[in-house]
Amino acid sequence: MNPKHMRPISLSLRVMLFVMLAIGMSLLLTSRLVLSTVEHHFIEQDADELRVMVGAIEHALTQESSDLVEAPSSLSSAISGHHGVFYEIKDESGAVLFSSAGLDFSAAVPSVSPVVDVDATTTELWTIDNRTYRGVVVLRSIDANLYQITSLIDMEFHRNFLNSFQRSLWLILLGAGVIILLAAWIGVYQGLRPLRGMSHSVRTIQTNKLDTRLDPLTVPIELQNLVLSFNQMIEQLEVGFSKLAHFSDDIAHELRTPLTNMITQTQVSLSKARSDADYRELLYSVLEEQERLNKMVNDMLWLAKSENGLLKLSSTPIDLQDEFQALFEFFDAFADERGVSLAVNSKRVLVQGDRDLLRRAFTNMLSNAIYHSPNQGVVNVTLAQDGANALVTIENNGPEIASIHLTRIFDRFYRIDPSRARNSEGAGLGLAIVKSVIEAHEGEVEARSSAISTKFVARLPLNS
Repeated sequence: MNPKHMRPISLSLRVMLFVMLAIGMSLLLTSRLVLSTVEHHFIEQDADELRVMVGAIEHALTQESSDLVEAPSSLSSAISGHHGVFYEIKDESGAVLFSSAGLDFSAAVPSVSPVVDVDATTTELWTIDNRTYRGVVVLRSIDANLYQITSLIDMEFHRNFLNSFQRSLWLILLGAGVIILLAAWIGVYQGLRPLRGMSHSVRTIQTNKLDTRLDPLTVPIELQNLVLSFNQMIEQLEVGFSKLAHFSDDIAHELRTPLTNMITQTQVSLSKARSDADYRELLYSVLEEQERLNKMVNDMLWLAKSENGLLKLSSTPIDLQDEFQALFEFFDAFADERGVSLAVNSKRVLVQGDRDLLRRAFTNMLSNAIYHSPNQGVVNVTLAQDGANALVTIENNGPEIASIHLTRIFDRFYRIDPSRARNSEGAGLGLAIVKSVIEAHEGEVEARSSAISTKFVARLPLNS
């Protein structure tokens, strides 16, 4: 399997692995701390016993320094309360004066320098005949005589205790780890319960039930942003599906008219024999409907590309004054036919954008203004600058547009007077294309209307 397509590790497993790692490290540190504490306690205890033992031996030697013959009995009495202890005493020349029975001190004394004080840092561990001892070698000066005292304590009991304690400790920590892991698994399972509830709610959502919303107050605070984002996404989907449904209805309605006209005309032409001139006239009528239908389909495809970000805009400097002078020449005949005058109030304004798309948008705005202007009316075009933006205002003195229509005038297939628009050549897509083009250039467009005039204002970024 390709590693790029491997399923990610589940959240439960990730949490459990993290918990196991944390618990393992915690238990290891705890066991090391406990064992180190116990071992240090035994070292301190042994050092105290060795210190007392050395002191007792030193006291006995002080008492018997004048007569060493009695020293063995005195030394035996001095350490009689200590179990598993051994000692050896040497004089300054290295000769052994006294030695405990049962231990070969020649193998016991390490090759280290004698110390003066007995504490946990000066004791040593020695192994003799596979047994472990803790001992110390000290120098003592008694009545001008220098003695080397070697003291040992059998550590076998301590080692057995530590081994047993370590096994018990590991069993306890292992049991605690299992209990903690079980509790962690239960916690993870319960912690993911809100996600499972969200998943169940999401599975119930269908295209015909997009009004479902998740309650952010019923989930933990960590999931509230996720719920809010999900609700926002569903709301956008609901709006999108609603627009799509209306769009589909509009398409069906708009396509039905030219298709019905073509079918009717074809049926009429076939109902009886006709002259070549009649057939030619019918074919021209059908061709007109086909051209209208083709333009509508092309406009819808263009809008679909625009709304889905599939348009590739070119970027060239555009002089808006030159563009509208060219458009005035193009619309001059149409304006004369409608009895409308064209006027421009402008200065040189440069913008950066796609020349063909902007010309298409301005063409739609200008043709719309001419078409809805009364006889002897005037269409005024004003080009200006507003800060970092260019303002294109196209104004005519046509009838006032109610505010209820102004909010939807840029929607696809929307007509202010559907009954009249059916007889026109347009399909209600011209202003929708205008909005898409202007917004694709990071601008905005709006419509304003009063009893005096109607204005369409496009705002575009200036050429920087």
